[in-house]
Amino acid sequence: MRAARERDLHLEQIRGFGFLAGRGPSRRATSVPAPLRYWQYDLPRPVPTVFVVVVVSLWLAVFGWGGGREALVDEAPLAVGLGLLVLLCNVGRFTVSNHGLSLDIGATRTTPAGVIPLVLVREVRTGRPPEGWPPAKRRGGWLPGRTLVSVRHEGDDGEQAFTKWVRDADEFSSALGSPLR
Repeated sequence: MRAARERDLHLEQIRGFGFLAGRGPSRRATSVPAPLRYWQYDLPRPVPTVFVVVVVSLWLAVFGWGGGREALVDEAPLAVGLGLLVLLCNVGRFTVSNHGLSLDIGATRTTPAGVIPLVLVREVRTGRPPEGWPPAKRRGGWLPGRTLVSVRHEGDDGEQAFTKWVRDADEFSSALGSPLR
């Protein structure tokens, strides 16, 4: 019961901020939410990236085949621009609030099922999960300057774990309220 309440409080707090969290609370927020404890932006996932590359390539191939080089050159800025716009809409924000953590995508709403309440977080470690932990889900890929952390938490189906590349492992673990091991 407490975990469900914490999920709702997390969603309420993050919805008080725009997707660009560093700008402060959203103007449409009726009450000023507490500041977010931690957030970072992640590149689009592989599926939307591959989809955009395939669609833009097919688009340009059709124009190049039907109209020649001139049609391809004329259509390229529009195709590439729209592809970049789709990728921009798929940038993710990993957010830790006072009540939970979630991976949000700017063009969608965060569902309660995607929120892990902080009361269910058991342990945070740098590096890969140690022996004895459940198999870890990967949340996001490697980026330069980021540190791999493993988080063990209680889930709906028992104990679960995930790994995430974060900007600052110490800041992340303090935002979770769990000491880094």
